Amino acid sequence: MSNATLTGLGPHTAAEPAARLNEAKSFNEDWLAVILGLAIFGLALAGLVRIDLIGWVVSTSVWSNLGQALGPVSKNYAAIGGIGALLATYVALTIVLSAGAAALKSDVKRFALAFTAVFWIAYASWIVGNYANFAAVTLADQQKFGITWSLKLTNEGAYIFALIVGLFIANFLPRFADAIKDAVRPELYIKIAIVILGGFIAVTASGKLSFASSLLLRGVAAIVEAYLIYWAVVYFIARKWLGFSREWSAPLAAGISICGISAAIAIGGAIRARPVVPALVSSLVLVFSVIELLILPFAAQTWLAHEPLVAGAWMGLAVKTDGAAVAAGGITESLILAKNAAEGIHYQPGWILGTAVTIKVFIDIFIGVWAFILGYIWTNHINVTRDAEKTRAREIWERFPKFIIGFVITFFVGLYLVLGTPADIASKVPPAIGEANTFRVIFFILTFFSIGVLSNFKALWREGLGKLAFVYFVSIFGFVIWVGLAISYIFFHGITPPLAS
Repeated sequence: MSNATLTGLGPHTAAEPAARLNEAKSFNEDWLAVILGLAIFGLALAGLVRIDLIGWVVSTSVWSNLGQALGPVSKNYAAIGGIGALLATYVALTIVLSAGAAALKSDVKRFALAFTAVFWIAYASWIVGNYANFAAVTLADQQKFGITWSLKLTNEGAYIFALIVGLFIANFLPRFADAIKDAVRPELYIKIAIVILGGFIAVTASGKLSFASSLLLRGVAAIVEAYLIYWAVVYFIARKWLGFSREWSAPLAAGISICGISAAIAIGGAIRARPVVPALVSSLVLVFSVIELLILPFAAQTWLAHEPLVAGAWMGLAVKTDGAAVAAGGITESLILAKNAAEGIHYQPGWILGTAVTIKVFIDIFIGVWAFILGYIWTNHINVTRDAEKTRAREIWERFPKFIIGFVITFFVGLYLVLGTPADIASKVPPAIGEANTFRVIFFILTFFSIGVLSNFKALWREGLGKLAFVYFVSIFGFVIWVGLAISYIFFHGITPPLAS
């Protein structure tokens, strides 16, 4: 492939990832995600001193009567009603994210207009997905809503509706997809969500700290074992079986085995690959993440309903990109909890998703280390020139995903507030963080929709990505998914979340 391969590619394939190659050393989406995530988390904590600053954010319930679908998350704002809460949420997010777009040197007017379309279409998809015939789980729920059947997707299954609408726009309305591209930013949305999620996981873990610590250690061990196997095998397949050059094999192996787009870009930069390489690999990662997202959570519900933490770890190890992996963890948790609830087993929410997220966060940390190692090997032993830039330890920091800092801060602050403060303060922490978590749900919705809009299958196929796609397909569905499942089973077999009180 040559640089000409990029000709004609739309903004939702190679062009966008390529543009991100130059962001590593400047203010970028990572830092913006940290700032916005911490800001939402901080505003939520005002509830500890009885100041409700974000209780107006909209929340959606499972519904059969549309008039009862929406409402503000806090009763303190009941007077504004569901439509008022939805409008307030739209206005607040538009203002804040437009300011972020300005900080990223994007066109603010174009972003605001595009975000308007993205928000309303994505949230409308979420509302539809919460319809009782789609989302109601138990027989009692069906009786409550006066229905006789349900797909039992649960309310978080509504994320799939946002994804499907995004896919429809990408593949059947490409001009509209191009028009809203400025606000189609799945990496930004999911990173903000993960920063907020740290506090939610802290509240979940606080009641079972030793159990959470055990899961953490198991997750780290699983990651190390999985990725020492993953990368080497995928690199071998690309290099030896299909004859790709080192320049193509290394980013391809990273994108398939480590963490999708972020890894492909980081490794491509570390080995000084041409921009076309990580750009096209990133496009493939995105497409196959959608396929995994549509398949694996339902496979986990079928096979692993009684091994819930194996299922969570599997999503973290097998699904690529932060957005798709965390989203898959959320859907998997919802489906598995619903199936067990129907059998009379009620697990505490948060543990399956927390397992997937924790594994994904440690994988992201691994990106910086692996980029440094490969960068050292490439510049000192493979592409050696007299004036070659030697790989510096500082590159670990430059390629380190900064949003993880935000996740760690919210996690430990949340843990301290629950465990280290007087009971009257600690009791206010879960509802306060619950309000912040409502924003996390909204950013998840935006992530699903954006992933769909970026997945123009026809455009990718037209650009001659067949051979790359074949490597990806063989590696993911013939190897990575099953090794990830086996390792998840080895480390998490027989361990179940605490029962809900």
